[in-house]
Amino acid sequence: MIGVRSELGGGRTIGAFRRWARFLVLASAALVLSGLGGRTAPAATTGADARKTEAELQSVKSEIERVTRQVGEEQVQKDKLSKELRSAELSVGKAREGLDDVRRGRAERASKRAQLASQKRAREADLTQNRGALAGQLRAAYLIGREEPLKLLLNQKDPERAGRMFVYYSYFGRARADQIQDIENDVQAIADLDEKLQAEDAKLAELEKQQRANLMELELAREKRSGVLASLTAESNSHAQSLERLKTQQNGLEKLLRELRRAMEKFPIDNNDAFARLRGKLTWPVGGKLIARFGEPRAGGVKWDGVLVATERGAPVRAVYGGRVIYADWLPGLGLLTIIDHGEGYMSLYGHNERLYKTVGERVNAGDTVGSAGDSGGSNRPELYFEIRKAGKAVDPRPWFRSGEP
Repeated sequence: MIGVRSELGGGRTIGAFRRWARFLVLASAALVLSGLGGRTAPAATTGADARKTEAELQSVKSEIERVTRQVGEEQVQKDKLSKELRSAELSVGKAREGLDDVRRGRAERASKRAQLASQKRAREADLTQNRGALAGQLRAAYLIGREEPLKLLLNQKDPERAGRMFVYYSYFGRARADQIQDIENDVQAIADLDEKLQAEDAKLAELEKQQRANLMELELAREKRSGVLASLTAESNSHAQSLERLKTQQNGLEKLLRELRRAMEKFPIDNNDAFARLRGKLTWPVGGKLIARFGEPRAGGVKWDGVLVATERGAPVRAVYGGRVIYADWLPGLGLLTIIDHGEGYMSLYGHNERLYKTVGERVNAGDTVGSAGDSGGSNRPELYFEIRKAGKAVDPRPWFRSGEP
């Protein structure tokens, strides 16, 4: 400021002032730009981090898909009946899904048809009312007679009354024209609704035909599955073969989990050990009856690593806690299986589903529906197999729930 005063006090006051003004403007602009730069840098960094995170996620998904194909194919190729069962059950699932879609489509079409029919009835009621009103106006005009306006015109006794009457007559004329137009609109609307109803009837008939085809496809898939199950039952009469199959399936699951843990090490979920603090607070993933408990023997020393809950077909299977889906496919012994990574080494497994609603990489929250209960994997009734794993080791799930029974 001292420098400013000295220059302003000399003979070059105006030039000095202008130079200082330009200096202050440039300095302010520099400060503004530096401030903007300081604010935009984190946004650019955030965008780069988001792209890096997305790339890492895609890498992990690719790795999980590779593990899924490898382990699944190994298991299926080792066991011819498992391969046939997988094919049959996937066919059943696809047919049932198609049937459900058709049924939903039929319900929507039927609802739309009902709305159109209701609109048509309303239009027909309007048409009846408008025709009645027009008939009343025509009767009134008939009673007045065609000569009445001419009489009023020639009658000069009360010009004001004649003027009023001519206005009334014009009102009647316009009302009749409007009524006729309303009738024409109603007739056209009814014709349009009839055309739409015929189109809906044709679509419903096509959906009915498609539904019958899907039902036939579903029955064929079920018959194929029943044949495979009969072969499995006959083979299981041999204790050694039954035990061998159980051990092979268990080893396949263990290998799958090891490979998935290895893949997820590249993209861990940090929940600050929140899952561990929920012991005794979780809600069961499905309602039903507990028919197998953790640690109970299955056959030949093989024990249950989770629990088995008998439930209704199609019952919603819900995630017990939030996390990321890291497996959603068919696996021998467990059928359609979903595995969720909850972070800190915790995983939950949901087996024997009829359908899976989440795909690998999707985030889920506690209570989200991840599947519907079924009998995939060779079960003879709808049920859910559920496990909790900590660092790859199965733990008893029951102490984690608020109630000991689902």
